Amino acid sequence: MAVVTGSASGIGRAIAIRLAAEGASVVVSDVRETPREGGENTETVIAQDGGTCIRFDADVSRLEDVDRLVSGAVDRFGRLDVMVNNAAIAGPASKPLLQTTEDDWDAIMAVNLRGVFLCCKRAIGEMLGQDPIGEVRGRIINISSQHGMVGSPGHVAYSTSKGGVVNLTRQLAVDYGPEGVLVNAIAPGKIMTGSPEQANPALTAYATSRTPFARLGRPDDVAAAAAFLASDDALYISGTNLLVDGGWMAF
Repeated sequence: MAVVTGSASGIGRAIAIRLAAEGASVVVSDVRETPREGGENTETVIAQDGGTCIRFDADVSRLEDVDRLVSGAVDRFGRLDVMVNNAAIAGPASKPLLQTTEDDWDAIMAVNLRGVFLCCKRAIGEMLGQDPIGEVRGRIINISSQHGMVGSPGHVAYSTSKGGVVNLTRQLAVDYGPEGVLVNAIAPGKIMTGSPEQANPALTAYATSRTPFARLGRPDDVAAAAAFLASDDALYISGTNLLVDGGWMAF
């Protein structure tokens, strides 16, 4: 069973649909119901494709919501095998340092870093109490960003939060690997989700010129990486921050 936060839209939606297509029972979770890019709800798409899915909405910055999410998922399916921590925000709160207010900083950190911390803590606590399947008690997949590895001009809080996710991933892989928990991150590059905020021709042109591969990324590209890390093909991979960026960071 897999829980995917922030899975109403974009990358999280693609991951939930892909994991369900691979045979996982999936718990969709978000603070909104409708996809930002339009179309059917994630759980509707999964059901139409013959997959197994339920929905528990949660604000990942709130401990009680995270506890309710994981408890509800385990009550329904019996165990937690994969926790995908995808929920994140940027938007108007992501600014240069001198324009970033305390409220801006706190808003981004609450979801992007505190939320991942809370979800990891609750999920790993659950995983340690369940029997391993093969050698693994559970898998954590955190969605970081290439902006957590470099300075992203004008986005001080967002980049800092994603850098924290990268190192949190490494720390948890070290601490809980001996007990059978694999912890990895995926760092997407420029992924075209179809969200309205991406309708900026200048930024799209820049991202295209900066990406060595012949196109920009799609949500399915990240979903494929998540499906790999959730599989037994990635049995001996832990503590990595897997770039899905078309070669951006190699440029």
